Amino acid sequence: MAVVPTVQEFLRRANVPYSVFPHIRAYTAQEEAAVTHVPGRDWAKAVICFVDGEPIQAVVPADLEVDLDRLAIVAGATSIRLADEEELRWLYPDCERGAMPPLGPLYRQMVYVDDALAEETEIVFNGGTHGDAVRMRYDDFAAIAHPIVGRFARRPMHA
Repeated sequence: MAVVPTVQEFLRRANVPYSVFPHIRAYTAQEEAAVTHVPGRDWAKAVICFVDGEPIQAVVPADLEVDLDRLAIVAGATSIRLADEEELRWLYPDCERGAMPPLGPLYRQMVYVDDALAEETEIVFNGGTHGDAVRMRYDDFAAIAHPIVGRFARRPMHA
């Protein structure tokens, strides 16, 4: 399976350079980074949250996790929570569960990017499947996703 058609069309219309490559199916951002030989700090993981009732994408490197308290401060939110499985199904009907790309404008969602990821030259992310990835320069990603950049990622506590 290739990148889902809606993602492909969004990237085509964005008119920025990118490449798509297939990889061994993997189901967590860390596993995907490993099978693609991409450093975890360069794999952009989209974590879907609801901020004051609105869905947003919090994008962090694969080797980090979202600190909801910090994200709430960055977003100026009074309430914040992770999206549940059923919400992911209706928010991203074209994507395999957990493989949504960090392309918020495609889904009418704001994108928040942790500054650790924003410092990278190039990023890689899911293209809507667990078997295909998209690679592009961070600056080109920022031009099409219009992220708000802040510090809200942390090392996993259980690692």
